[in-house]
Amino acid sequence: MYTEKPIWPKKKECAAMISINLNAELFWLQLDPACINMPKTLSLGQYGMTRGVDRLMSVLEERDLKATFFVPGWVAEQYPEKVCAIKDAGHEIAGLGYHHEHMALLSEDEQEDAMAKCVAAIEKVCGIRPKGFRSPEGELTLDTLRIARKYGMTYSSNLGDDDRPYTKDLGNGETILEIPIHWVNYDLPYFAFNYKPAFPAGQGRIANYTGVLSNWKDEFDGCREYGLCYVLQLDPATIAAPGRIGLLEEMLDYMRSYDDVWFATGEEILNYMR
Repeated sequence: MYTEKPIWPKKKECAAMISINLNAELFWLQLDPACINMPKTLSLGQYGMTRGVDRLMSVLEERDLKATFFVPGWVAEQYPEKVCAIKDAGHEIAGLGYHHEHMALLSEDEQEDAMAKCVAAIEKVCGIRPKGFRSPEGELTLDTLRIARKYGMTYSSNLGDDDRPYTKDLGNGETILEIPIHWVNYDLPYFAFNYKPAFPAGQGRIANYTGVLSNWKDEFDGCREYGLCYVLQLDPATIAAPGRIGLLEEMLDYMRSYDDVWFATGEEILNYMR
């Protein structure tokens, strides 16, 4: 199966996974814990939960597409109705740590505590144990993946060393399926902006929408041409604004215009690769 060009179900040419990072206000809190007293900054993330999620799910429902939502345990606890609505709509719930921790800076015990709390919170709210894991801050260690595996998460979507799902050796006699990701296909670096705490640090301006759409289409075309796995990363706070949701609609319609694309959640890719 792990050939230069993967063999996809029903002779499809490529795979496409739509993934949503349900960061809520945690993205800003990890930049600066003092944001807990900055309602204006917190509102940037809260918008994703109060308005963005519903708008995003409506777009997916209209196209009969299922996505993988990576959810921090804390977000599941703070927004249980939203997370349950996502699960009840047939989308996959995967893990994104507990409180948007920078896993690479934590001890092994601290990582395990965060992972245990993540799984427990999602199980309590949704009644399911997540199969997938994405590191909240983007960086991680092999210990992070070993701990995720210990808590029942059997696939990761974190690394950028391939364009195909592959088996990652964890060095302890265990493996985990890796579904690679790439920054170019993530909306947040293009669109998230704040003055204080500054994001991006160099205070670059919000990207041109047409340019972003062109990037995403080019990346998708390349994945389709070479028979690879295209993973789109989204945050409801950035992509689901009224002027940007049309960008996503156009992108999804472009992908769906080809009948040789296998749209799959992370768990569906995991089950197929098994």
